[in-house]
Amino acid sequence: MNDKLLYRVPEVASYLSISRSKVYELLKSGALTSVHIDRTRLVRKSDLEAYVDSLAVAS
Repeated sequence: MNDKLLYRVPEVASYLSISRSKVYELLKSGALTSVHIDRTRLVRKSDLEAYVDSLAVAS
């Protein structure tokens, strides 16, 4: 992850190694939050890191 503050949905999907549709599911459920600038949905770096930190460790 680089020093960007905001990430587009495809970038988030790539970073998390999941599909774009899964990112939209996470956004819709509120598990991952986003902001809108005009018509573009963006995820803040801090929200992305908080989401990853909240994931349970697989057993």
